[in-house]
Amino acid sequence: MWLLSTDRAELKFFSSPEAVTGGYAILSHTWGNYEETFQDVMAFRTRCEKSSSLNPRDMVSSKIRQCCIIAEEHGYKWVWNDTCCIDKTNSSEVSEAINSMFHWYSCAEICYAVLEDVNTPPGSELDAPSSPFRTARWHTRGWTLQELIAPVRVLFLNKNWAILGDRVGLAPLLEEITGIRKNILTREFHFTTASVAQRMSWAANRRSTRVEDEAYCLLGLFQVSMPTIYGEGRGAFRRLQNEIMRERFDTTIFAWGRWATGKLEPIPLQDIYKSFPSHRDEVYLLARSPRSFNKTKGIRFTPDVKTPLQPYTASQ
Repeated sequence: MWLLSTDRAELKFFSSPEAVTGGYAILSHTWGNYEETFQDVMAFRTRCEKSSSLNPRDMVSSKIRQCCIIAEEHGYKWVWNDTCCIDKTNSSEVSEAINSMFHWYSCAEICYAVLEDVNTPPGSELDAPSSPFRTARWHTRGWTLQELIAPVRVLFLNKNWAILGDRVGLAPLLEEITGIRKNILTREFHFTTASVAQRMSWAANRRSTRVEDEAYCLLGLFQVSMPTIYGEGRGAFRRLQNEIMRERFDTTIFAWGRWATGKLEPIPLQDIYKSFPSHRDEVYLLARSPRSFNKTKGIRFTPDVKTPLQPYTASQ
C-alpha cells in the first residue's frame, strides 16, 4: 500500500499495513470535480527533488495538505487517501486495493471523516432536526460505509477541518441516520453479528458513481474477495451475493424486496412482468442491487441450532 508522509506529502510503498511503523491515519471524504491523483503527487515530489527548499506539501491540494497537517498534529507520520494513494492507471493495483481496503481501514489508528458540505461549528447540536450533519453527502455514499465501520476510531470534521465529534459519542445520532445499530458503531458488538440482510440494508440508500462499485464497496463488509471487472454492470452485485453464499450460511440474503415485508400475496407471473421494474426482479433468487434490501434492517438470522445441517455424503 502507498502512504503519504504527513510532513512532506510524499508517497512511500509499504508491503502491508502491519509494516507501517508508528501507525497511520486515513482520510474519508466525498470526491469533488477534481481530485489530485497518484501521478500528480509523484510529479510534485519530482519537482521538489531539484530544490531542497521546496516542500511538496505546499503544492498539493488543500484537502491533501490539511489532511497531512491534522494527522501530523495528532502524532502520525503517515496518512492514506484514496484519491492519490492508489495508482488508478494500474488495473491490478486497483483490484488489490479494493479487495484490501477494509483491512487497511481496520488497521488504521484513526479515520478523519471530513464532511465538506457541513459548516456547523464545534459545540453545535448535531442531532437537531435541521442539522446539516444529518443531511451530509458523506452519509449517502457507498464507499464511506466501510470507512464508518472498519476503523478503530472515526473523527468527524466540518468543511473547515474543525472537530465535531467521534463515532462513539455520535453513535445514537449515526444510528438514526444510517440504520446501523449503535452497539455496532461503539464496537460493543462486531459488525458480523448483523445478518446479511441487515448489512445490505446499511447500503440500500447509498449511491456510487460506478454501478459496479455498489458491490465492490461491500466486499470487506461481508469478508469476501473477488476480481473487479469494470464494465460488467449489475453482474458485480450478483457475483458478490454468490461469494457471500460460498462463505456463510445465512438465508437472510434472500429476504429482499416484497419478501422482506412479511405481507406476501400471490402475483401472477405475467403481472410481475407487466409491472416492470417494480416487481420483475423478484422472479429471481438474487437481488439486483443493495436498494432491494431497504426494508431489511430488522431481519435477523436465527438458525435452528437443535437440528444442525448434516454434511452431504454420496450415499444420500
